[in-house]
Amino acid sequence: MLYYNQTRRFSSATGTLIIMYKLTAFVLGLFSSHIVWAESTQALSTGNRFNPQMSLILDGNFYHDNQKAKGSETLDNMAGMGHGVGFAEEEAGLQNGFNLGESEIVMSAIVDPSFDGLLIMTVGSDGGVALEESWLQTRLLPNGLKVKMGKFLSGMGYQNSQHKHAWDFADQNLAYLGLLGGEGFKDTGIQLTWIAPTPFYALFGVEALQGNDQERFGTRINNADAESIIATTQPLADAKAGPRIRTLFTKFAPDIGDSQALQLGLSYAQAQQYQQLLDSDGTPLNGDEVALDGKQTLYGLDWVYKWDSAGEFGQGDIKITGEYLRMKKNMTVSTTGTSAGLMVGDTVTGSQDGYYLQASYGIAPRWLIASRYDVNGATNELNLAGVKTDLKQSSRIGVSLAFSPSEFSRLRLQLAQSSIYDDAGIKTPLKQVFLQYTHSLGAHGAHKF
Repeated sequence: MLYYNQTRRFSSATGTLIIMYKLTAFVLGLFSSHIVWAESTQALSTGNRFNPQMSLILDGNFYHDNQKAKGSETLDNMAGMGHGVGFAEEEAGLQNGFNLGESEIVMSAIVDPSFDGLLIMTVGSDGGVALEESWLQTRLLPNGLKVKMGKFLSGMGYQNSQHKHAWDFADQNLAYLGLLGGEGFKDTGIQLTWIAPTPFYALFGVEALQGNDQERFGTRINNADAESIIATTQPLADAKAGPRIRTLFTKFAPDIGDSQALQLGLSYAQAQQYQQLLDSDGTPLNGDEVALDGKQTLYGLDWVYKWDSAGEFGQGDIKITGEYLRMKKNMTVSTTGTSAGLMVGDTVTGSQDGYYLQASYGIAPRWLIASRYDVNGATNELNLAGVKTDLKQSSRIGVSLAFSPSEFSRLRLQLAQSSIYDDAGIKTPLKQVFLQYTHSLGAHGAHKF
């Protein structure tokens, strides 16, 4: 009996200890889990303070032309009213053989409920780093309004707002190359867009741009550069205060069904100040050089048609794109060399246009074939104080075949044949072959329509 009572007391005490142990462990578990949760929450919050989407675009090619790798130089010297436009840094020409293209580093994020942000840096084959885009854009403005500020690709045209890795071909079309340059139309400034409350898509945009980043449109020349070319004691015309470039553009997309889409665009841009040097014999400091100062105006029309066949990975899809650009300049002679044929105050005008038409078709899942016909200078004239000069038209036809193993990779073979004329009317037959790779690493936003 004594043993039994002691056993009961021992068992009861043991049970009480076990219950107390479990209860203590439960409380400690709650306490410790609270600490872990708090720490993890703090870490998550800290990590999200700067956590943009990041991606890297890799590009390269094997290239060959029939001009001993002088194809890029031949294209840069296409006949046009804008030659000698300025001193913008030009890209290194393609070599016959292997070439490393630009690598893009892209960072984008929702900054806060009011703004989105984007930064794109490019790294060239020589290791040089350049700022491609850097902008903020509003999120909460009413009535379909948006404001973008910083450095960005202009909204005018169609291809201009796309980065190189999104192009349907490995190189720039001749219309853009002759009128805007290889990098297209981008600058620092502000953009306002409005989506109208219409039954169909209707976007209207206006931009004010500083005018410092142009290759051909609205370029200015500083006196230090001019002194290495023109022999004169007169300075160039003073630079006007910015912004020096203004643009207007609009996009319309009527509803034509669920499986197809059409977008039409109109664009207008004016450079309030544009400067140019003319050198008839190509020899600097020879006395025949002329400096011009004035305005440039650009008009554009673009259209895009897409057909979605609902086939796997793009099979049967059709895309047809075209653009027409026309540029005019109205300038006066501001400075002349000692033996120039023009006088200060003489008028110099010019008109030049260009266009391209391209189409692509998904011949099989992940396989895309495309063709392009592009022209620079269908109208190509220069009027020097009443003396008119008609320059030749350059044209090219090309085809490409692309295979995309995934949405992040593309391999492309491109063939092109061109007839390129220089200012002297000399024709250069140019044949080009590209074998290009493009790969995207990391999160990357959807491309524009």
